[in-house]
Amino acid sequence: MSPEAFNSFFAVLVGFALAGALTSGYQAFVQRPAGFGLLSHEATAKAVAAVPFLVFAAPFIIMRNTVRGRQLESRRFEFVMMATIIAGFWSMMSGTFLIMLLEASGLIA
Repeated sequence: MSPEAFNSFFAVLVGFALAGALTSGYQAFVQRPAGFGLLSHEATAKAVAAVPFLVFAAPFIIMRNTVRGRQLESRRFEFVMMATIIAGFWSMMSGTFLIMLLEASGLIA
């Protein structure tokens, strides 16, 4: 495996771990699962504060909704595959951002 492929794979793992930790923490704190409905509030402080949270929690929410949709609504395989690709790419981008942030702060080398 090339170093670039390993770095991308590691970024996907870090991104999904961050998304899972954020959504699990949110669910433990407010006793309901996180979702994109957080943005449906009017232009209030809640909706504005939800944007950075959803930027990093979105891969987990997308996959959770996709798996539930496949089980409950029998969604087609193509839809599930497209949602998985989107969540994976999103996870890679948020994981890359987190790794770069940790490197810039000197916490990892």
